[in-house]
Amino acid sequence: MESIRRNISTKRHFVLLFTAMILVLFSVTCPVYGQQAKQAEKGTFLLTIFLKHDQSKTLGEIHDQLAKTEFVKNFPPEGVEIVSWYVMMGIGQVVTLRVPAEKLRAVNRVIEQRAWGAYRTEFYATYDYKPIWEAERQKAH
Repeated sequence: MESIRRNISTKRHFVLLFTAMILVLFSVTCPVYGQQAKQAEKGTFLLTIFLKHDQSKTLGEIHDQLAKTEFVKNFPPEGVEIVSWYVMMGIGQVVTLRVPAEKLRAVNRVIEQRAWGAYRTEFYATYDYKPIWEAERQKAH
């Protein structure tokens, strides 16, 4: 059973690393996005995390679990920026981070070590489409 868990964890790390590499390449090579990227954003990517409430627990139990693992103290890891953090009723919380490529593993580890037990998690590579949409809208008018 332990080898199966290790295999799944290894595959998850590979998928996250591969996604991060693609996003970094995209942000460097995409002309529209690349022109609009701020100097501080180069070499980073956006990562959206769904922190889905474990509905078998009360809100108090979830907070107790997060306190026990010191989630609030450790998330996000140093050098990672919180871009947005929303509550999505019926789901949980949706957090978008700006992550330097070399910090991807640190983000994954803090979630595994400190959020699991309170939340089920999903990760999605994300990019800011709003500037592109606004430029397209300007062209259309």
